[in-house]
Amino acid sequence: MAFIMITVLIDMVSIGLIIPVLPLVVGTFTSSPTEQTWWYGVVTITFGLANFFASPVLGALSDAFGRRPVLLLGFSGLALSFFVTGLATALWMLIAVRVFSGAMQANAAVASAYVADISAPEERARRFGMLGAMFGIGFILGPASGGLLGAIDIRLPFFAAGTLAVLNWLYGWFVLPESLPPEKRQPFAWRRVHPFAALSGLARLADVGPLVWVVALAALAQFTLHTSWVLYTHFKFGWGPAEVGWSLFTVGAIAALVQGWLLKHMLVRFSTRVLATVGLTASALSYLGFGLVTEGWMMYVVIVLGGILGGGAQAAIQSLISNAAPAHEQGATAGSVASLNGLMAVLAPMVATPLLGVVSHLQAGDVLMGLPFFFCAALQAVGATVAYRFFRRRALQAAAASA
Repeated sequence: MAFIMITVLIDMVSIGLIIPVLPLVVGTFTSSPTEQTWWYGVVTITFGLANFFASPVLGALSDAFGRRPVLLLGFSGLALSFFVTGLATALWMLIAVRVFSGAMQANAAVASAYVADISAPEERARRFGMLGAMFGIGFILGPASGGLLGAIDIRLPFFAAGTLAVLNWLYGWFVLPESLPPEKRQPFAWRRVHPFAALSGLARLADVGPLVWVVALAALAQFTLHTSWVLYTHFKFGWGPAEVGWSLFTVGAIAALVQGWLLKHMLVRFSTRVLATVGLTASALSYLGFGLVTEGWMMYVVIVLGGILGGGAQAAIQSLISNAAPAHEQGATAGSVASLNGLMAVLAPMVATPLLGVVSHLQAGDVLMGLPFFFCAALQAVGATVAYRFFRRRALQAAAASA
């Protein structure tokens, strides 16, 4: 577990480094806020579209050949994409490299399969929480460092991220052990890995199909937030790379605290049903808060409260989906979830871009400035309702069976 946690930490720091500056790099090739918003949406869509088609393939490859080779492939792809982005001299280069990066990068999905390989079913929620803590710490170190480096030069974070990706490749090559023994591997078959077959298989997993809708709605809300955050805070509060970096530092700190320490105590006191339902509801209220706040410091209040109350939902749902999948298909299942997230990453900019285009011309005090986050709140509220009905039906079925 320690090996994969270090791998994920370095991976997330490298990804987090570029978050505060990527929209600003896009802006160097555009002439207005509206044009910047549009092309940033295109850059984001291309990554998500490539990731949607490639993630099931990479997940199935990890089932067939092991987790370690696919992780190494992802690290090399990330390193190359970061360096090329830092050197880009035209907008088409940014778009092309994001396609390449999206196709090569399924590190989060393969890391989840790695954890499932080495964990008993009853341990998975806690260990997925530990993995989530590494994502959180990566978001403590990455965006804050990216904001500080971006304040010096907006391209500097890309070279720092590329260097970290190279270091992660070296760590994976020389240190990281393989988690999937040959006798547990599944032969690769193309018919199982096109994304629509992968998603339909995910929906049929041992009576957890409705949770797939919850994952999709939560992912669409989250990617809409990711697409909107930098430009929204710039339009509303005048934030630059440093301010965005510190806000994401806070997000990461709360995630690390909740997933790395608080979650294991919450799992003792509460069921995964309670953690998922309460967490999704708290997340919906957080999105609403982001859209309604009138001062920059209020964003930090929402981050802290929403992170503490909603931080257990993802690990709880992820453990339920993982436990419903056979041991030899953990990579394919994780790849399918990643493909679903990739699809939402494609859809999110299609929604966020026109919403940001509407608010980019408004005064900072206009309540409609929060339109992208009101949309996120509605999505998460629907997800919370679906989850509540799913868990209530299972409880009634269990009670009937007991009777």
